[in-house]
Amino acid sequence: MSADGTVGVGPWPGGRQAWPDLDVDGVRRYDPELLEHGDRRNVVDRYRYWTVEAVVADLDTRRHPFHVAIENWTHDLNIGSVVRTANAFAAAEVHIVGRRRWNRRGAMVTDRYQHVRHHPDVAHLADWAAAAGVPVLGVDNLPGSVPLEGYPVPRECVLLFGQESVGLSDEARAACQDVLHIRQFGSTRSINAGAAAAIAMHTWITHHA
Repeated sequence: MSADGTVGVGPWPGGRQAWPDLDVDGVRRYDPELLEHGDRRNVVDRYRYWTVEAVVADLDTRRHPFHVAIENWTHDLNIGSVVRTANAFAAAEVHIVGRRRWNRRGAMVTDRYQHVRHHPDVAHLADWAAAAGVPVLGVDNLPGSVPLEGYPVPRECVLLFGQESVGLSDEARAACQDVLHIRQFGSTRSINAGAAAAIAMHTWITHHA
């Protein structure tokens, strides 16, 4: 944010005659509309004026090999924030389990840059994970769950989250290799699903990134 409160950057300095080459190595990198009018998107400086396709292609060269999955049976509002956090930590993919439609408002447009895959049910997700050779780890404070802190989170995995208030469904629990919980010390029974997802993803980052 600049000193006057505006987000991003204005038109490319020097005008059209000073624009960089739009194509780099035969690929369209810069967006003429952004160069001319400015780039007010919520992106890091590295990607200023880049096309969405160029940003996605660059991210694809360095995404991390963990996946995030969240159940969506009642149009959970947390899904958008989970997608935004997954983008921040360069997750390989976000998997939406259940309803295809989800509230994108919390994603703050990051779903344009983050790969999102849909599964109609948990069985479909489990089949995908088995075929990919990726273990599914649930995150929920259930009886018998083990602390996330100190757990040897594998480099390649799916972190699976349930919906706000109800947590992981019975089918989701059965599909998990292990269920992990985030240790809490206050009076609340649980923390927000979006916050739990952020903590779990950052735990993966501290192990592997």
